[in-house]
Amino acid sequence: MSDAAPSPYSTLPAEGPDEVVIGSALITMVEPHEGHEHAYNRWYEDDHFYSGAMAMPWMFAGRRWVAPTNLQALRYPDDSLIAQPLSAGKYISLYWITEGRYDDHLRWSVASNQRFLPNGRIYLDRTHVYTSFQSYRGVVYRDGERGPRDIHSLDYPYRGLVVEVVDATDDRDALERWLREECLPARLAGSPMAMTLLFAPNPLPADKMSYVEDVPGLDRRITLLSLTEVPPDECVDAWQGLGDAVAASGLGRVELAAPFYPTLPGTDTYVDQLR
Repeated sequence: MSDAAPSPYSTLPAEGPDEVVIGSALITMVEPHEGHEHAYNRWYEDDHFYSGAMAMPWMFAGRRWVAPTNLQALRYPDDSLIAQPLSAGKYISLYWITEGRYDDHLRWSVASNQRFLPNGRIYLDRTHVYTSFQSYRGVVYRDGERGPRDIHSLDYPYRGLVVEVVDATDDRDALERWLREECLPARLAGSPMAMTLLFAPNPLPADKMSYVEDVPGLDRRITLLSLTEVPPDECVDAWQGLGDAVAASGLGRVELAAPFYPTLPGTDTYVDQLR
């Protein structure tokens, strides 16, 4: 019998949460620098999506999305606190992290990126527009749980994504209740939008990478991610009214509404349509 200590890969999964439940997410909206669009896309598609995300423990789903110029033109408000200019953030990637495993995943993620950077595997000609780990606050379904559930949302072939960042005027809990119980169910009913997932941003760890800035206004912010069954430019009326509805409620303000198409993995589709 060997006296060697057991491998951590044998002991680490033996305890702790392992249910298929979303507990948190990495939401990372990025602007490749002008002239670097193709190289950035190839780095992310061929390396970072896998090594910097999907290969990591407790990250069980991921998907990339892109906003060519026709979708950038549908964004609002012009004075967004998130994206300036409003066209900034042409790619966004979403990743689901197992409930109860956020700290475990975060430690692995930070350590991995600390290795990637000196090894030349971080593409620096990009700007993080809206990047943070965010806590899951639940989902509103159009059709109850008859269709794909939240855990399937990044694997089901949805045709579009609408990202909305809403800042509370005073009380984020009141804003969230109104969104969940009144606004979102009414908006989804009879629309091509299948579900909306709600998140609240977390502060980045002290040992974060220097090229990622913390998201301001963490304590008042809610991120809404809505999945659409048709391209988002074909259902504009279904989602563009949120800004007016939130303003009328007096509970907050939409700081960004931005539609995206899913990328086609392994390809450069849309790269020539970003500017």
